[in-house]
Amino acid sequence: MDWDDLRVFLAVVRAESLSGAGRALKCDAATVGRRVARLEEALGNALFVKSPQGYALTEAGGRLLPHAEAAEAAFAGAAEELSGTGRQLTGQLRIGAPDGCANYLLPQVCAEICDSHPGLEIQIVALPRVFNLSKREADMAIAVSPPTAGRLTVQKLVDYQLHLAAHESYLAAHPPILSRADLRTHRIVGYIADMIFDKELDYLAETRAEGVGLASNSVSVQMQMLRAGAGLGIVHDFALPFTPGVVRVLPEEIGLSRAFWLIRHADDRRSERLERLAAALGRGMRREVARLETLAAVGQGVGSPTRAVAAPGL
Repeated sequence: MDWDDLRVFLAVVRAESLSGAGRALKCDAATVGRRVARLEEALGNALFVKSPQGYALTEAGGRLLPHAEAAEAAFAGAAEELSGTGRQLTGQLRIGAPDGCANYLLPQVCAEICDSHPGLEIQIVALPRVFNLSKREADMAIAVSPPTAGRLTVQKLVDYQLHLAAHESYLAAHPPILSRADLRTHRIVGYIADMIFDKELDYLAETRAEGVGLASNSVSVQMQMLRAGAGLGIVHDFALPFTPGVVRVLPEEIGLSRAFWLIRHADDRRSERLERLAAALGRGMRREVARLETLAAVGQGVGSPTRAVAAPGL
């Protein structure tokens, strides 16, 4: 074996096709196929089986995968050590996050980190789903619940609060809400039930409402519905300062607590660069959640939110 063949192997695993791997490696699919065949011959085992869904790992391929990923991490660590970049935050880093976090928290946090490290490029991928780090869809991901399987490093970033809320125009035009029982006569804004990708996002039981009248798989779309006076919905407290006129409803009766978790590939712990970025993200997220939740608590709105305070010691 040599490292180049393992690199091709990893590209096929992540792309699930020869053509996709070729695009990632900037070579043609035929070359990828020959390199995979050479590796299989060297190991004496078939590593992939082709199916209608693409290239899937065989049992032997699955056994090789963690070793190939460890080799990849070792080469990256060696490059950082020899170039000195391990002590800087430079290069490109991609962070996957649910859209609530991506819209209302990460822009400020990542802008501060990039201001302190001009050589760093951060890409924020906002999607309402779980990210696959094994396929390198992102370098690290933020989730609302910790995964229970996979070779991953998981750390809790920050707790955050949610409350039932509605726009003042909606509340003025509809019957008063004095208890949970009154919610039965009001329209609820929430998630599309069969598109909830994490059980922590199923808020309906918390409100005891009978159903969702307006739904979206996106937190941002739900917030726009509430701003339009379309109904009531569960809202992140850290999003309230961005939505003037949207106020809490029954805050003493309906309140939820959730957490954001940072998920990384286990082998990435060997990279000082990624370790320092993870630490910076954690500090920035905790400060920004605290700042925005304080603004929400005192009823202040901000049209253009102040950025998070720069994280020291990066």
